Amino acid sequence: MIAQLNGKLIEKNPTDLIVDCGGVGYELKISLNTFSSISSDENITIFTKLIVREDAQILYGFADKVEREMFNHLISVSGIGPNTAMIMLSSLVPGEIASAITNEDVKTIQGVKGIGAKTAQRVIIDLKDKMLKMSFSSENMFNANNTNQFDALTALASLGFDKKAAEKAVDKVSTGEESVEVLIKEALKIL
Repeated sequence: MIAQLNGKLIEKNPTDLIVDCGGVGYELKISLNTFSSISSDENITIFTKLIVREDAQILYGFADKVEREMFNHLISVSGIGPNTAMIMLSSLVPGEIASAITNEDVKTIQGVKGIGAKTAQRVIIDLKDKMLKMSFSSENMFNANNTNQFDALTALASLGFDKKAAEKAVDKVSTGEESVEVLIKEALKIL
């Protein structure tokens, strides 16, 4: 599986990118949120998800791991395919989707083009527990500025620390400028 690409940005369009990695140009389908998040710098790193079907192999690109994780959750719902998931991620940021799911806000989810009432209810039913069981609060997890906090919390949770306690510890030590390593070390002092 291709999990990430690091290369030269060749072409940037609202629905797709072409990234040159070692002389091979990879075409990636992207959401509008990713389009607006990716700068036009020559060298970029983009997180990916490869979907293999009978008739195609499609590489989807995401500006961050959080958006990719939300994409994976969405495509696990019956009736939501990769294209519908990308439409949802183009219409709403991952935090808005998570909030709508946890608050059972059918209207917000139904407001996405191509999602009817039954599909919106299915998304809520299938993903509510996943959103509630996710390691961290939706404010921390889905804020694009908090990717270091997210990575630190993920590391602490994988070490076996209580998710709520780890979240509180990282919130205490975080000023928004620390590296993941510093966040983990400082949080471990509190835990």
